[in-house]
Amino acid sequence: MPLPSAAASASGAAVTDPVRVMIVDDAVVVRGLIGRWIDEDPALAVVASHRNGRLAVGDVMRSNPDVVVLDVEMPEMDGLTALPLLLKQKPGLVVVVASTLTRRNAEISLKCLSLGAADYVPKPESNASVTTSPEFKAEIVQKVKTLGLRARQRAGRAVRLPEAAPAPGTRPTTAMAHAPQPQRTPFARPAAQPGRISATARPDGGKPGITTRAYSNVAPRVLLIGSSTGGPQALTKLFGEIGPAIGNLPVLVTQHMPATFTAILAEHLTKASGRRAAEGVHGEPLMPGRIYVAPGGKHMVIGKDGHDTVVQLNDLPPVNFCKPAVDPLFQSAVPLFGAAILSVVLTGMGHDGAAGAGVIAKAGGSVIAQDEESSVVWGMPGAVAQAGAASEILPLDQIGSKIIRILSGGRP
Repeated sequence: MPLPSAAASASGAAVTDPVRVMIVDDAVVVRGLIGRWIDEDPALAVVASHRNGRLAVGDVMRSNPDVVVLDVEMPEMDGLTALPLLLKQKPGLVVVVASTLTRRNAEISLKCLSLGAADYVPKPESNASVTTSPEFKAEIVQKVKTLGLRARQRAGRAVRLPEAAPAPGTRPTTAMAHAPQPQRTPFARPAAQPGRISATARPDGGKPGITTRAYSNVAPRVLLIGSSTGGPQALTKLFGEIGPAIGNLPVLVTQHMPATFTAILAEHLTKASGRRAAEGVHGEPLMPGRIYVAPGGKHMVIGKDGHDTVVQLNDLPPVNFCKPAVDPLFQSAVPLFGAAILSVVLTGMGHDGAAGAGVIAKAGGSVIAQDEESSVVWGMPGAVAQAGAASEILPLDQIGSKIIRILSGGRP
């Protein structure tokens, strides 16, 4: 579903104030291109453009942007140095970090996320490639718009606009920067399933019509987690809490990220959890206490090799415009684990994971969805909740304790 026009709200009210955008990049060509792309969208407006972080920090209060697109490598003051200064001057500012796909820049980008950046966009390696990359253009515009509107909504300066997946026919985003042209996914968005109104879950502020299912009465034998925008921060927090509790089952994570980024994410999860985390390797057996991260540019699923349950990687087309995608992982686990699946869908744009969560729920497994208030974007977990596939809808700071309780044999 494409993003709705910023000219109209869900209730029909007009939105007259476009999202204000500052662009910070040392390359004049890049600043010009991104500025043109932003100004082509009536929901967005460029209010400032600077060649380094020092100029951006000096101007942020005057230009008053809602969103800053921040380059990592710049003279005088780089993005990592400028980020905390920008956020200190303007709390609530949305910062989208842009960096090329090198290991160093991936590490810096993830560091920026830990310091308060909302998201990142991988840049093509050369300025010439920027001009010919529809993926980069689509991702910049989509993330600036979605995150900017979300920030304005939270600040009470804009009406509620629903989060959405990329429009059909658009190019894939973040995790698919190097993937082939997306094709129609066989994993359809699930219809709402029969359920119960939850007495203990938080159906995101009591939204009408959201129901939850009973948790499985079978002890989990695998933990599956899917996430996208805001996911690295959420995953780091979550694994810092559940690390001591996951020694008896394997954990598989699909985070929408490009190659290089996923390897570094795994290193961060190792530090956060105290458990070994690494990109999944095709054919390796699932081991309890291990964390397997889907590598960027590949789908990670679960299969059988003789008597062993193993990681399998494939190069099939993007699913839900994502590669890796959450739905293939979730769906592949059902024939092998059924009601013994515990799954979590964290913050993210679009609806990836909703179809897979529906299959898990139908098989009797458990699905936890992050709530709207604690999500950077309530797209993926919101789709799960609205489909009636969740056993519970919880803020991020309650998900870890819930997982620990379930894994320790307590009643959900």
